[in-house]
Amino acid sequence: MARSLVRRPSPRALFLVAALAAACATVPGTGRRQLKLIPLDQEMALGREAYAEALSEAPLVTSGPDYEMVQRVGERVARAARILYPDPARRFDWEINLIDDPEVVNAWALPGGKAAVYTGLLPVTQDEASLAVVVGHEVAHAIAHHGAERMSQEIGLNSGLTVAGLILQAKKDDPKEAQMIMAALGAGTTVGILLPYSRLHESEADELGLYLAARAGYDPHAAIGLWQRMAATGGARPPQFLSTHPSEETRIKRLRRAMPKAMRYYRQAQREAAQQGG
Repeated sequence: MARSLVRRPSPRALFLVAALAAACATVPGTGRRQLKLIPLDQEMALGREAYAEALSEAPLVTSGPDYEMVQRVGERVARAARILYPDPARRFDWEINLIDDPEVVNAWALPGGKAAVYTGLLPVTQDEASLAVVVGHEVAHAIAHHGAERMSQEIGLNSGLTVAGLILQAKKDDPKEAQMIMAALGAGTTVGILLPYSRLHESEADELGLYLAARAGYDPHAAIGLWQRMAATGGARPPQFLSTHPSEETRIKRLRRAMPKAMRYYRQAQREAAQQGG
């Protein structure tokens, strides 16, 4: 009998494929399928732990106009998230703090709705609507489970590289060639998979964050001026294909495409505000 040239997959490889297939989830708001090996309760526990650690030595602003603005924006964005993306937003334990560091132009949000804004960001945002766009963007990362997806990708890729390594080790002919192949696979996963997914996450957060800000009652057009100002503050950047973030020009183009839908959310929020005021 002729020897078959097709090798059967190993039980370990079949188990890995089955486990990864079973871990597929859907991103709220976009419908994109994602790999998610970490359950929401674990995500939120990790978020709480990281948040407590991040704030343990941070100088916090707890009063004044900037503090009140950050709290107001956080509350309105959280309310919009519960309306637009109730699963998982209604399970989040929302909290936002203002960190007193004028040198840091940043904001972030962790799984479970724990967020922070640095005072160094406020001169760039300049107004409440632009701040809402930033907070919406960061909250969108948590809504879309981007942190859990990134960890799941790394778990899956490491498992895949382990399987590839075992297969290559079985080929004793040229160990150096096997090492070179493994090194190339490692670089390929970074440039070909992890970085594009980082850029995808940023673009997804831009879109969902725009909708959150608009549904919270803020004019979404503020996002265009915000990213133009952000571009003006930046220094030298790597090529976009080697960066974890899209260029500001790319972001602005995508935000313009999302603007009609964002404006529908904005007008809906305005109607509701008028009805409540009347």
